[in-house]
Amino acid sequence: MKKIIAFLGASAVLMGALGAHTLQDVLSSQEMNSFKTAVLYQLMHSVALLAIAKSDAPKVSSILWVLGILFFSFSIYLLVFDRFLGIDLGFLGPITPLGGVLFVAGWLSLWTSNRA
Repeated sequence: MKKIIAFLGASAVLMGALGAHTLQDVLSSQEMNSFKTAVLYQLMHSVALLAIAKSDAPKVSSILWVLGILFFSFSIYLLVFDRFLGIDLGFLGPITPLGGVLFVAGWLSLWTSNRA
């Protein structure tokens, strides 16, 4: 899990830097806001993963957050970049809210656990 957390944290920082220094001139304001939201949620949940990595928190919380990052943040990245990739990735739109549900489920799994 340590390598997954490291990858997710590092890629969140890299995506944030890409957004701040490169994408502002090529994305619409709506796309930029979506991109920033994806970075924020990825970074926030990467830190949360790090915080519970060695705790007694249920493993399901970590799994739900990792899946949430993949479904939420990475679907937004792909949706923002689809025109640059020359591929219509609009079918990913319904995946994004599923990622949000996974984030919430991860937090609720902490709440319902007797170990956390």
